[in-house]
Amino acid sequence: MSESKDCDENCSALEVLDFKNALKQFQKLVEKIVIQKKKERLGWYIKDDDEIDYDEFYRTTQTLFGPEVKEHNVKAFFRKISNNPDARTEWCEIFGYFIEGNGATPSHLREENTVFLTSEKQQITYRVVKERDMITSIVKVPHLDFTITSSQKGVLTIFNNKMKVLATTSVKDTAWINGCDFLTQLKCVVAVTERTIIVWDYTSIGKEGNYFIIKPIENSLLCVCMVTMSDQVGEDNILMGDDKGYVSLLKVTSDHFGLKQCKGKKESQLQILDSKDFNIVKRKLHDDWVLKVKYIPDLNCFGSCSSDSIHSFVLDDVKRLEDNL
Repeated sequence: MSESKDCDENCSALEVLDFKNALKQFQKLVEKIVIQKKKERLGWYIKDDDEIDYDEFYRTTQTLFGPEVKEHNVKAFFRKISNNPDARTEWCEIFGYFIEGNGATPSHLREENTVFLTSEKQQITYRVVKERDMITSIVKVPHLDFTITSSQKGVLTIFNNKMKVLATTSVKDTAWINGCDFLTQLKCVVAVTERTIIVWDYTSIGKEGNYFIIKPIENSLLCVCMVTMSDQVGEDNILMGDDKGYVSLLKVTSDHFGLKQCKGKKESQLQILDSKDFNIVKRKLHDDWVLKVKYIPDLNCFGSCSSDSIHSFVLDDVKRLEDNL
């Protein structure tokens, strides 16, 4: 019995030592990436064989810690230091445990999931938001006077001007939602995950409305916005940015989703649609992640922001995306 106990203790000590060594190597890896990203922002970085991109970071992290590390947590960690190399990070974040900022939430407010704070500092909470979830996008729709939010784990919610919930749905998708916007012609909410496009018809009959998932998508979608064009009737144009530097344009109409037929159905429905049935054009504008796309009506152009150190911002006509240049 004593030999068995000594063996267990020795094995446990070795495991702790291996984990500590892995943490040290991981810290050195993060330090290298932070230095690289800072140089990229200053325009001092020259690409070479030692460059660490996301794929290399993920492979190394998996080698150090094994299958316990999930890709979505690693991707969130990498995106955090890419967007802000000075941000405070902890190794536990790659395992899905997140640290609080300096302004920690008071204990009496932690009982509910905080969605966001209004300018009057009034706390808005919603119990459907899942544990350890976070808001990825907040969109104001001025002409309808309501606000749309999306959370990483798939909760889409519409608030009225009094911050009361008008409609909500929980998307049954394994990937995180990275952004959302409102389609003015179809009167639907569009959202993107890493591998899918979601269109939510919140006005249809049913507790959560109908929603459609368009998949598969070739690259990981990181952001989305709606394009308002004066010559469009009954058609919405959607801009999306991905992790390979492409900006894509998707045109959708009510015929794609059969929205008129869906509105008469009483039960909430999920429909999977093949992306091959849609005309999606894309153009490579950056050599790194596209972090934000935005249509600017006054200029009749769109803006695309990236962590690419050479082409960090592109301003162009939407119709140029369809050029084969």
